[in-house]
Amino acid sequence: MKKSLRSFVGAGVVLALAFAIAHPSSAQLKDKKTLTLEAAKKVAAAAELEAIRNGWKLNIAVVDDGANLVYFQRMDDAFLGSIEVAIRKAATAVFFQRPTKALQDIARPDQRAYGIQHLDRVIILEGGLPISVGGTLIGGCGASGARGDQDAQACQAGIDALMKDLGQ
Repeated sequence: MKKSLRSFVGAGVVLALAFAIAHPSSAQLKDKKTLTLEAAKKVAAAAELEAIRNGWKLNIAVVDDGANLVYFQRMDDAFLGSIEVAIRKAATAVFFQRPTKALQDIARPDQRAYGIQHLDRVIILEGGLPISVGGTLIGGCGASGARGDQDAQACQAGIDALMKDLGQ
């Protein structure tokens, strides 16, 4: 008796799966804008130009919407210790879909989001910005090697250059 009940339930599951597969019209996919290597290089190049204009030596990271590194560049004499910081700033901006500066105030010990600073790949330092096109997050830029506001300024210059190129 138990065996026939299991068979009946198993057959029902198979039928449900077959029905779902046979009717693909219920499944839909989104068109998705993605950050290309060319676009990431444009962001980094413009961020580097801003750093050169101001005498900063930066590490610059650009990640995609999954916080995967797409492009990284280290300016001559930029701090080695800032390499990982730049990458984490870019990733953090993607994870929370906001500038990393916005997280500084809510990640203090007296605030409810204090624990986010202990998440893997997250860093709560100014200098990471999300990159969005038409309201859709496509990646993030992180810079490190100067003051946090200067790192953010370089990333913003990079993002502005990309938006200008895209006609945004």
